Amino acid sequence: MEKNNKLIAEFMNYPKCSDYWNDGRFLEEDYKDYYYVRGQYDACYNSSNFHVNDMKFGLSWDWLIPVIEKIQDNYIENPELDYKYIDEIRLAVPNIQEVHYLIVEFIKDYNDGKDK
Repeated sequence: MEKNNKLIAEFMNYPKCSDYWNDGRFLEEDYKDYYYVRGQYDACYNSSNFHVNDMKFGLSWDWLIPVIEKIQDNYIENPELDYKYIDEIRLAVPNIQEVHYLIVEFIKDYNDGKDK
């Protein structure tokens, strides 16, 4: 789950906490797997900074819907993309685990295509 959460966070361009907490107060290692997740809030910690283990992409539609919206935006901006994933995502709703799996697969393929 941690690997998939990190993959999604990077796809969403969420900033790593270690990138903006570099004023010497904290060790970079302490925050290397923390991301600032726009639109999410952890009341227990009074923060929008989440460790990859604490992200809820596979558990909450509140976390997953912004990812789906970004994927849809990618299809609009890149009409040459294969519509396979967006169609499969639509058909998988309301099964959040299946949608999460398809999103991770889309991001992997999307990243592979960017590297070519």
